[in-house]
Amino acid sequence: MPEDLAAKRCVPCEGGTLPLSREQATGLLAQLPGWALKDGKLERTFVFRDHYQAIAFVNAVAWISHQQDHHPLMEVGYKTVRVVYWTHAISGLSENDFICAARVSGLLPGP
Repeated sequence: MPEDLAAKRCVPCEGGTLPLSREQATGLLAQLPGWALKDGKLERTFVFRDHYQAIAFVNAVAWISHQQDHHPLMEVGYKTVRVVYWTHAISGLSENDFICAARVSGLLPGP
């Protein structure tokens, strides 16, 4: 059984670190219900009851970002938050993206 992504911690990507292959990314994606690979990035849109809940979620994601020192793109609508991860330093996906996505998923019940 694979190690729980949410239990891992992000590590800085050093120079020369290669992005994950499509196969590696697809394997990790299988552990993240609700997330998708799109245009080389990992993303998910969350829908909330109202704007207040959406903003509370944004703040919780910001806390995860701060703790892991790995920051997503977030697009906020009235009741939606789109979270997009990729690692700028390597111009692709790293395990850090999947670790943070798992932690973000853990903020809410279900996939």
